[in-house]
Amino acid sequence: MLLAPAAVLLTAAGPVPPYEQRGRQDADCRANEPGPALRVEVVGLKDTRGRLRLELYPANQQDYLADDTDLIAAGKVFKRIEVPVPHQPNPVLCIRAPRPGTYAIAVVHDRDSNRKFSPFTDGVTATGNQPNLGRSKPRLANSTVQIGQGVAQARATMQYLRGFGFAPLSR
Repeated sequence: MLLAPAAVLLTAAGPVPPYEQRGRQDADCRANEPGPALRVEVVGLKDTRGRLRLELYPANQQDYLADDTDLIAAGKVFKRIEVPVPHQPNPVLCIRAPRPGTYAIAVVHDRDSNRKFSPFTDGVTATGNQPNLGRSKPRLANSTVQIGQGVAQARATMQYLRGFGFAPLSR
């Protein structure tokens, strides 16, 4: 007997799409669109290998960096854009917000493009530019942004494992 691969995960709240589609609906900024959206300049990339991922979360401790499946199943805000790392200094990523408000942001440099975070190879940051993540995940207080009716601007300095914790690369 052959089993068909599961196209979606089923939850009490309904289907959750496969990883590649989670958070993608209405996440990409469109040309000349007024907002609400956020443009993030990513600085301090280690190299141009892999993919950059920008994720938008509810601005509360319980939901920040929570599993995307759980957020979607609960009907909570979650948006994700993922692109090959542009071959330019300080690439800019743009993500749409569902409405004006306060959100939490995370940026991941997935250097091996496997869609799984590895502290040994990948980089991570938030928009608040926490000076040094050390051995912890980005703090919610350093990850929130206010997005109004227009296109908000933010800057995120990537951090990579350096010694016993995460820190920006020294240039």
